[in-house]
Amino acid sequence: MTAATHTTTTLGTPTGNAAPLLPVVGHDTLVPLVDGRQVAYSNLDVAASAPALESVAERVAETLPLYASVHRGAGYLSQVSTALYEASRRAIGEFVGARDDDLTLVTRNTTDSLNLLAGCVPTDPDTGAAGRVLVLDVEHHANLLPWQRDTDATVLTGAASVAGTLAQVRDELAAAVAENRPYALLAVTGASNVTGESLPLAELVATAHEHGARIVLDGAQLVPHRRISLADTGVDYLAFSGHKTYAPYGAGALVGRRDWLDAGTPYLAGGGAVRRVRADRTDWHDGPARHEAGSPNVIGAVALAAACEALAALDPAEVRAHEGALRGRLVDGLEAIDRVSVVRVWADAVDPVGVVTFTVAGYDPGLVAAYLSAEHGIGVRDGRFCAHPLLGRLGFDAGAVRASVGVGTAGEEVDRLVAAVRALVTDGPQARYDVVDGLWVVVDDPRPVPEGSGLAGLLATAAAGYLADVAGCLPDDV
Repeated sequence: MTAATHTTTTLGTPTGNAAPLLPVVGHDTLVPLVDGRQVAYSNLDVAASAPALESVAERVAETLPLYASVHRGAGYLSQVSTALYEASRRAIGEFVGARDDDLTLVTRNTTDSLNLLAGCVPTDPDTGAAGRVLVLDVEHHANLLPWQRDTDATVLTGAASVAGTLAQVRDELAAAVAENRPYALLAVTGASNVTGESLPLAELVATAHEHGARIVLDGAQLVPHRRISLADTGVDYLAFSGHKTYAPYGAGALVGRRDWLDAGTPYLAGGGAVRRVRADRTDWHDGPARHEAGSPNVIGAVALAAACEALAALDPAEVRAHEGALRGRLVDGLEAIDRVSVVRVWADAVDPVGVVTFTVAGYDPGLVAAYLSAEHGIGVRDGRFCAHPLLGRLGFDAGAVRASVGVGTAGEEVDRLVAAVRALVTDGPQARYDVVDGLWVVVDDPRPVPEGSGLAGLLATAAAGYLADVAGCLPDDV
């Protein structure tokens, strides 16, 4: 029996009463359960990595025969690939409302983008000290660690940043910016990757600019769910990822004001970033080339541009209504189950994106996630979601479980999750589970594995390598 199959055909009539807004690759992939059945995989982990839109996969397939070297190739396909790459850059910038003089840099992902920007924060002109950056302790590690390593970062840990109100957060940030001038940059999340909640962006932009600081927005969880415009909001820099924006082909973007980027230390030293190299001196490019040394990810850029175009064609109100309905069903359903608690950060948060984190009293989050996969074919995320300070302050040092929805999610998938959690609380798991190399797995897992995968035990054999790769995103006791 084949363990997993998929097609990229057009969606038929959905089984739930909330149809996906756009079809995604793998929406009909079948996965095995421990009882021998196969079910369609329910991907409720799109906050980590979203599946490719079918339109994105089709664009990539069309582009691959045209792929060749970029920017310096004289061949016809090299010129075509260069045109595709630069057209994709423009489409990505337009999608997020880039100003006329903004730069759009093609990066690997949000983490890459923010590390790049950290190297461009200007030093203090009077002292030469590293530029000062203010950041909250609620951030994803991608919007925390680069500032701590490469700048003079202040991590604000005021009481209101967790379990307070957004108004208190705004006031604390305003006070910090005013009392500790000058800050070069205020780094904030567009939407929490733990709860989907957002900070009061317009007020924070105004506060930063009033005191001579700039603001960078971690848009990893915002851009796939809400339209954002740099020109309209006044945000100075925006970072986001293709793999969270239905284009998992290895590209992300940093979009924003060019002066810092033109003057900053080139992110990568290598071919393409230079005008001329001598034995004793290097003349660097400005503009995007300065930070995009080496052969660029043309296919990734084309994929991200295609995703941006597909999302831009949707009515933003329709996207908000779709995801709001799914999120509401998920929250209401989970909160109706005994021993289940939904995680929130700010009491007055409104219009959160489709990210819901919860706990089940009496069950380790890793066990809950393993159970949902093995017995129901549902993919979620467990752990501390690369947001250790936030989860610690919320009291979840052992982690939690996160479910997330998007434009490719159907209502039936949300209902399946709620029913599965209810069955766990009522009846307990039907299979036996144990911890192997730090991860919960099924004991004597009977599920077959995809042909050619090289796996000898679905999850258990991959656990050690996986744990080594992502140890920084897991609880300390794992």
